[in-house]
Amino acid sequence: MTPTVADALNGAVRSLHSHSDSPRLDAELLLGKILGLPRSGLIAHGAEPIAADKERAYARLIEQRLRGTPVAYLTGTREFWSLPLRVTAAVLVPRPETELVVELALQFLPKHPAGARPEPAVSILDLGTGSGAIALAIASERPHARVTGVDVSRAALDVAIQNSRDLGLSHIDWRLGSWFTPVAGERFHLIVANPPYICAADPALEKLSAEPALALCDGPTGLESLSAIVGGAAAHLHEHGRLILEHGCDQAPDVARLMARHRFTDIRSHLDFSGKPRVTLGTVH
Repeated sequence: MTPTVADALNGAVRSLHSHSDSPRLDAELLLGKILGLPRSGLIAHGAEPIAADKERAYARLIEQRLRGTPVAYLTGTREFWSLPLRVTAAVLVPRPETELVVELALQFLPKHPAGARPEPAVSILDLGTGSGAIALAIASERPHARVTGVDVSRAALDVAIQNSRDLGLSHIDWRLGSWFTPVAGERFHLIVANPPYICAADPALEKLSAEPALALCDGPTGLESLSAIVGGAAAHLHEHGRLILEHGCDQAPDVARLMARHRFTDIRSHLDFSGKPRVTLGTVH
C-alpha cells in the first residue's frame, strides 16, 4: 500500500519524539519543504499518496534532524520579526527571544510619518549581525534610520547581504571586521548586539554543535565578548546614546556591573517571553 502524506508525517513525528522539543512542528516544516506546501496544506493533502522520491528526500531530512541539524538549516529559512530570513550553517539560527532586542531598540527610535525624513537621521550599529536579523528588523520598522551591521565572518555577512536584497532593505551598510574595528572614529545613537555569551564549559554547547561556535562561545566565562563591547561602546555612542545587549539568563548582574564600570547609567534588565532576564540596556553620559 502506497504511504500517504499523513503516513509520512506521522512516522517522522514518532522518529523525532525523543530528539526534539517540537517533533510535530519539525516534521511539518520539513515535509512542507519537500512538497512545497505550507503546514496547512499538509492537512488538506494528507490522504494523498506521497511519491517515492519525495519520501526518500523527506527521510534524508529527518535523518539529518535526528543528528542534531537545526530545522532552519534544513529548510534554509527562519522567520524573525515576521521577516523570512535565509539561514545557513554560517550563521546562528535567529531565536524568538532576540526579538526583545528589537522591541527595546524601537522604543528609542521615534517613528516618523510617511514621507517625513528626520534630520539628522538616527544611527544604529548592530554588532555580530550574523544573518542580519536585528539590523533588518529595525530597518524594516524605521526605514529612514541609518543602520550599520558588522560581523567578523565573511560567510555570515554574505547571508546578511542576501537577506537585505531579498527583503528590499538595501540601505543597510554592511561591514566586515571584529566589533568596533570597521567603525573606527564613528558614533551612533544606538548600539545593539547579540554576542557569543555561552561559557566554554556549558553542556548546552553540545546540543548546539551544528551552529557556528564563533557565534556561541568566546571564552571560558561567556562574558568575554560582552565585556569587549561594553568597554568599547562609549567611544562609539553620541551623548545619551544607548547600548542594548542580549545575554545569558544568569548574566544580567554581570552585564549591569560592566555597564556601570564604563560610565553607563539608567541601566535596566528586561525579561524575555519565558520570564528570564535576557537583555540589559544602559545610557552613556
